[in-house]
Amino acid sequence: MQKSGKYYWWLQICGWGLPAIMFILLDALSDQKVNARVIEQLLVMVFAGIFATHLFREYIRRSKWLLMPVENAVPKFLIGIVIVCLLDSFIRLWIIDLLNLSSSKQKLEYTTRFFLATLENSMFIIPWTLIYYFYHYIEKSRKQQLDTLKLEAMVKELELKTIKSHINPHFIFNALNSIRALIDENPVRARTAITELSNILRSSMQTEKQETVFFEKELDIVKDYLALEHIRFEDRLKVQYEISEDTLTQPIPPMMLQTLVENAIKHGISKQVSGGTVTIISDLKGQYHELVIRNTGRLDEPENGDGFGLMSTRNRLQLLFGDQANFDIREVNGNTVEAVLHIPLT
Repeated sequence: MQKSGKYYWWLQICGWGLPAIMFILLDALSDQKVNARVIEQLLVMVFAGIFATHLFREYIRRSKWLLMPVENAVPKFLIGIVIVCLLDSFIRLWIIDLLNLSSSKQKLEYTTRFFLATLENSMFIIPWTLIYYFYHYIEKSRKQQLDTLKLEAMVKELELKTIKSHINPHFIFNALNSIRALIDENPVRARTAITELSNILRSSMQTEKQETVFFEKELDIVKDYLALEHIRFEDRLKVQYEISEDTLTQPIPPMMLQTLVENAIKHGISKQVSGGTVTIISDLKGQYHELVIRNTGRLDEPENGDGFGLMSTRNRLQLLFGDQANFDIREVNGNTVEAVLHIPLT
């Protein structure tokens, strides 16, 4: 049994046992005789209270009331409290009558006894519900804050690693070498390449300021990146775009598309003697924005799981969209790799 489960049962026993002990102490202080029948009735009260509230808890969890906004959850909890009070009363009176535990002073009409028991139960079940709800509400808020902090830390880490990968000597050498070769041959293209490189570096510097960007903006940066890589790979690199205009204003995490395209170039195209094709597909599929990055090559299985790019993609999607988003990378047709993203529509 998990620790949280143990704590729950201890709290249930102590929470319902405390009122029973208080009743016994009050009777003793008021010089009323505390006999075995009174104790048996209190034990029935404790059992019925634990049983009814436990059923209530299970229903709350299965119906996911704790995940609802407060304004939607409150009416459901109010109705639930009434039902649980009635259920608790029915169980208590049924057991007391079954075991013949009623004292001579309690020989009242069943309706009156039921009403009094329900009123008494409400004094315990309402606080129980409030404590249970607000405990989980605070826990959920705390978890959301932690997720936000983790996301911010991950975005900063991604920014630093992306900047490092863009301005490391190998990247700068390849980009500047390609531009230098164009200066005499094609000065206009050389100036354009410098602008493309500047756009990529500027975009890297801005990633810490935003959790998401429009897909159109991210796509423009990726086009600059691929244009620079095309100078280096020449005819070995072919690029295809299948972009639905409806997806251009959809939000995606910054640098995520570029990370996956870089992965396709590094692990796919660069390892093919004759080069290959990178295809970027963006479309709406049901309630999702589907992004597919397809490249020529084979899927290499890292020795220690996903590399940084793939791992950061999975983690950022989880933190931003939870279980609503997913990412998968697979090999198809023997010489093609597909990275597929599904991001919920806004």
